[in-house]
Amino acid sequence: MTVSAFESPNSPARRMTRADGSPIRVLVVDDEAALADLLRMALRYEGWETRAAGDGREAVSIAREFRPDAIVLDVMLPDFDGLTVLARVRADRPETPVLFLTAKDSLDDRIAGLTAGGDDYVTKPFSLEELVARLRGLIRRSTLTTEQADDPLIVLGDLALDEDSHEVTRGGEPIELTATEFELLRFLMRNPRRVLSKAQILDRVWSYDFGGKASVVEIYVSYLRKKIDAGREPMIHTVRGAGYLIKAPG
Repeated sequence: MTVSAFESPNSPARRMTRADGSPIRVLVVDDEAALADLLRMALRYEGWETRAAGDGREAVSIAREFRPDAIVLDVMLPDFDGLTVLARVRADRPETPVLFLTAKDSLDDRIAGLTAGGDDYVTKPFSLEELVARLRGLIRRSTLTTEQADDPLIVLGDLALDEDSHEVTRGGEPIELTATEFELLRFLMRNPRRVLSKAQILDRVWSYDFGGKASVVEIYVSYLRKKIDAGREPMIHTVRGAGYLIKAPG
């Protein structure tokens, strides 16, 4: 792991707060106390408020009380694993972005965490700069920090997405999405009837690729289809060999 100089958190270009001006809250979950302390130091340098947990039970308890804006979550914990923590946290706060920490170097293991509902991951060893950058990207997608748009409502057929409130409805029925699902849907809806390749989606939604592997895009498109198209006329379409597009029915 590497540690480099950080820009001042007071710099306007770097400073990120919640919409009400209060500090961003991040929960760090790792049973290596030294690593957790190092991560908290880096996040406090950003001006964020942090809490730490050393096992799964403590993490779930703190998450309920602390109500973090993001969670840095180690996959391997002494009681139950990070995937179980994720499931329990998401039961209370489905919109909370989760960044997995893992020592596993297998692509399948990394995708497994994302399949379970995680929003991103970093593999140990990692740079603090990369981890903070990934967290900033996840938090920007959240309701608390989304910048105000001139027209926050995007409407396509009977599907509506509000960029300010992060509310999504189809036919007036509310649809609950995770932060990453919301970002993917927003990207599709801002480009209606346009075929978007997996590489374009990876670059826009995740800001990096998976070593040339795009399975994660297929996973998240399937998530969206289950929530957006289930029991309705499909809006999300696959263009074989090219990518995906969204269009109004009919």
